[in-house]
Amino acid sequence: MDLIQEYNKRLEPMKVITGVAMKVHAKFRSGLLESAYEAAMKYLLEKDRHRVERQKELPIFWDNVQLDQSYRMDLVIDDIIVELKSVSHTNDAHVRQLWNYMHLTHTEYGMLINFGSERLYSAWYRRDPLTREIEKVKLM
Repeated sequence: MDLIQEYNKRLEPMKVITGVAMKVHAKFRSGLLESAYEAAMKYLLEKDRHRVERQKELPIFWDNVQLDQSYRMDLVIDDIIVELKSVSHTNDAHVRQLWNYMHLTHTEYGMLINFGSERLYSAWYRRDPLTREIEKVKLM
């Protein structure tokens, strides 16, 4: 298998997640709360035997002390963090939220999906384990 095929194969789970999001958006359209899209995606992905965690808690630490604050990640699907939005436009704050989750969990892949407009928006991100930099993923 050549490098491009191998690269695209690693992105296959994100293609599947995007396809499910498109199916949910086609049925529900825009205008619902994030939780409705989240529940529908969880149902469809679990039906296809994907491992899905909804509103997964992410504790916050200072040094080795767990603080009395935590975050909740919308969906974690097969080790991919998926942050859902239902807003007219996503912005840098939404991307930073996903990036922070990826950094705190050392997760390699993350997705930002917005159901809030007439067209579904989906962006894929990869965290480099060596440099800890995050880049937008492009298909080759």
